[in-house]
Amino acid sequence: MKKHVIKAALLGAGTVGSGVYALAGMLSDEIGKKTGGRLEIKRIMVRDLKKKRDGIPPELLTDNWEEILNDDEIRLVIEVMGGVEPAKTYITQAVLSGKQVVSANKDLLAVHGQELLSLAEEREVDLQFEAAVAGAIPIIRPLKQSLSASLLTEIMGIVNGTTNYILTKMSEEGMSYEEALGEATKLGYAEADPTADVEGHDAARKIAIMASLAYNSTVVFSDVYTEGITKITAEDVRYAKEFGYVIKLVGIAALEDGQIGVRVHPMLIPEQHPLATVRDSFNAVFVHGEANDDAMFMGRGAGKMPTASAVMGDVIIVMRNILHDNCGFGGGVAYKHIPVKPMEETRSRFFLRLKVADRPGALANIAGVLGNNDVSIAQVVQKPSRGRVAELVIITGAVLERHFNDALMIVKGMSVVEEVSGIIRVYGE
Repeated sequence: MKKHVIKAALLGAGTVGSGVYALAGMLSDEIGKKTGGRLEIKRIMVRDLKKKRDGIPPELLTDNWEEILNDDEIRLVIEVMGGVEPAKTYITQAVLSGKQVVSANKDLLAVHGQELLSLAEEREVDLQFEAAVAGAIPIIRPLKQSLSASLLTEIMGIVNGTTNYILTKMSEEGMSYEEALGEATKLGYAEADPTADVEGHDAARKIAIMASLAYNSTVVFSDVYTEGITKITAEDVRYAKEFGYVIKLVGIAALEDGQIGVRVHPMLIPEQHPLATVRDSFNAVFVHGEANDDAMFMGRGAGKMPTASAVMGDVIIVMRNILHDNCGFGGGVAYKHIPVKPMEETRSRFFLRLKVADRPGALANIAGVLGNNDVSIAQVVQKPSRGRVAELVIITGAVLERHFNDALMIVKGMSVVEEVSGIIRVYGE
């Protein structure tokens, strides 16, 4: 049987783009069997036509977007170029012209995702974006489909491989943050400028996208409270182990009191929690719903071929939709207007590490300040003094963020407190 040819344009031929092109060729027969059509990548848009790209025929390359936009044979645009602009303009124009779109662009979707999804729905075209979050891990489609009746109350994810690798090395090999970052850079996990990863911005974009889908309400990157891992020390890691925890950078979205609490920060996770076992550059997303209870998705969250596999999964879905005249029903458009909860109104437990004067009554005085601000103490360890200074490590009970901050401000000004050495949130009530 003769297969229908679906012609596509690929925007970007970098790491992911070259992976998509290679995988499309490798899966040619499979795509035909799974869709009833044949995929042909007709054009590949790049910034520099002179740059040699192994495995990509130079005759496919173009630097002219209009050439793609005005080509009626091209029915599918695959965007893997990254960044907000010009990607937003290209996707908008593609949708307006009736072309289907697959994107891996978390930067764009974390800010303008709902605008673009609404436009796609209005124009009855597909906009698929599984690869925008957690690489090869299927989480976008489950949130839109499989888990859509689960009444989700919490999503918690390790969604940045670089930071997870760093924290794994600090935990398992006793490395300092600087040593682990150097190792991650040498292996290619960390960019020359690792800011987006280590300051939590990459994870924040991903949790914004997941929160929007989980709660059918618009959450954008700027809504996400964000802390990175640059202040985590070997001492924090060591004390966490002593209490039975590991430290992970997590993104959290939770439905609380009719509001969406959404944040990214380091957290002490109990050693028995499934996320505590996620090592090295692996990613994982843990979800809890009233109907489904607990579920976890784990795998490679980035990389050339894992990301390409997620992109091509979307391509296969879009091809089926084209051939069965079923485009424009992808879901994901926010129809609720749930407010984002201010960070100061969220509740957490805290790990608090202090250097205090080694004299009678120091702990009692600190405990009194905490108690006067509704901060209870769940666990405490006092280490022997070095000279006249002792180290005090406290894990609090659950407390409102603003109450903890009020207490902390007073603690910092106490004469017995030499230094606040570490503050990390702790999982659980």
